[in-house]
Amino acid sequence: MSNYKEIVTKAIIGKTKKTSTNEFMITPELKPDTILGCWVINHRFNGKNNGGIVNIDGSFDVNVWYSYDNDTKTAVSTQVFNYQDKMPVHLKDNSTLTNNEEIIVRSLKQPTVTNVSIQDGVVKLNVEKELGVEIVGDTKIKVSIEEEEDDYEVVTEEESMTEEDEQQIDEIDEDYLK
Repeated sequence: MSNYKEIVTKAIIGKTKKTSTNEFMITPELKPDTILGCWVINHRFNGKNNGGIVNIDGSFDVNVWYSYDNDTKTAVSTQVFNYQDKMPVHLKDNSTLTNNEEIIVRSLKQPTVTNVSIQDGVVKLNVEKELGVEIVGDTKIKVSIEEEEDDYEVVTEEESMTEEDEQQIDEIDEDYLK
């Protein structure tokens, strides 16, 4: 019959991901004619437990490069957008989410502008992002314990080398490489 020991260790006890697309609007100082480029930078975020649901607070900067004055001049308009996401995380092995667990939020897909248009001087854009959440907490694993005292095999001196082996070693020419 085997004995078991329990080891308490840190492990991922819950994991989820969420893809979302949100619409944002930027009103540039000058009336845009054409969108020349649009990009997202400086993505920042963190997650907190709120009664078993992870609340993610984040922000990013959106830069819109556009032409104006009948497409004869260009400008860049920048705006910071804040967002909040709620992500329920299903925990493994009937674990419960407390304030002792570590919450790791990862950007699995950086925010990207998927659609941009101009309507009445306002730039409307869709930003898509994918976030992943991992909950690291204490868990137990069971390991089987074997009762053997010593698992080394004992070698006696007689078994290790015979006289014939010793004689062959003495007969080796040390200059054989020359």
